[in-house]
Amino acid sequence: MGSFNTSFAGGFILVGFSDWPQLELFLFVFISIFYSLTLLGNTVIIILSRLDPRLHTPMYFFLSHLSFLDLCFTTSTVPQLLINLRGRDRTISYGGCAAQLYIFLALVSTECVLLGVMAFDRYAAVCRPLHYTTIVHPQLCHALAISSWVGGFINSLIQTGLMMAMPLCGHLLNHFFCEMPAFLKLACEDTGATEAKMFVARAIILVFPAALILGSYARIAQAVLKVKSMAGRRKAFGTCGSHLVVVSLFYGSGIYTYLQPTSSYSDSGGKFVALFYTILSPTLNPLIYSLRNKDVKRALWKVLARSKFRVEAGNNKLIYSSTQFIEHIQFLQGS
Repeated sequence: MGSFNTSFAGGFILVGFSDWPQLELFLFVFISIFYSLTLLGNTVIIILSRLDPRLHTPMYFFLSHLSFLDLCFTTSTVPQLLINLRGRDRTISYGGCAAQLYIFLALVSTECVLLGVMAFDRYAAVCRPLHYTTIVHPQLCHALAISSWVGGFINSLIQTGLMMAMPLCGHLLNHFFCEMPAFLKLACEDTGATEAKMFVARAIILVFPAALILGSYARIAQAVLKVKSMAGRRKAFGTCGSHLVVVSLFYGSGIYTYLQPTSSYSDSGGKFVALFYTILSPTLNPLIYSLRNKDVKRALWKVLARSKFRVEAGNNKLIYSSTQFIEHIQFLQGS
């Protein structure tokens, strides 16, 4: 294990990837690149969905929420991970750990529900196109988005409250952030009853949205198979397949982490699996869901062209003002 500062009381030490010191530089570069792409891609989606009127649709309304979620999601863990990878002080206070645990679980839970809502939106668009605007109306969109956020934070409050009420022994947390399975391993007493309650809360927030997603895409696949055009089928299946790959990465890693007993949880494997839903999924979401769409590309080029026009107009105005100034100086010298 790599060396780091252990002179810490009243909190926890995040072991992180110090078991593999030879990987820390590579992980630092890898995570920095993906974190930068996450910030850029999701910020672009949020800005475009606000600026372009053609993106004021239910799909992009939910996508802007997903992008904001991913920004908060990665920022709750990645900056601290980057600091820990290159520094010696890997400590976190008890209050900081509890806050990070609550925020992280809340955002994960919200994203689980939101992905289910987005699958329902795609089902309505593909399978009920004539009634889409009446089914997914603005009031319903706002209600579903608010329900996702409220449900996620309530679920996190229940799980965090149960976990923080347990007596803990030790301060060495074998993870790169305050993750629930690693946290449970510090419990001083039998956690069977508490884990059972937490398992129910986790299953509700993971299994039900996953079932909604699978059911929605199954109906979408049935509708696509009825399309006579082979090119249309290929395009639809390519889009749905991309969505399902990203969803599978997120839900697969989440189910592996949260729906297995603590006794069978692998600390080493859990760290690398956590990279999928903290690093890769938030980076892929804007690329798969939005940036490949023609509407988003058109909106992006429109915004870039408008910015270029403003810069050129500003430069022309500056040149014009400079010319006027020179002519005025020459006039004064001549007089």
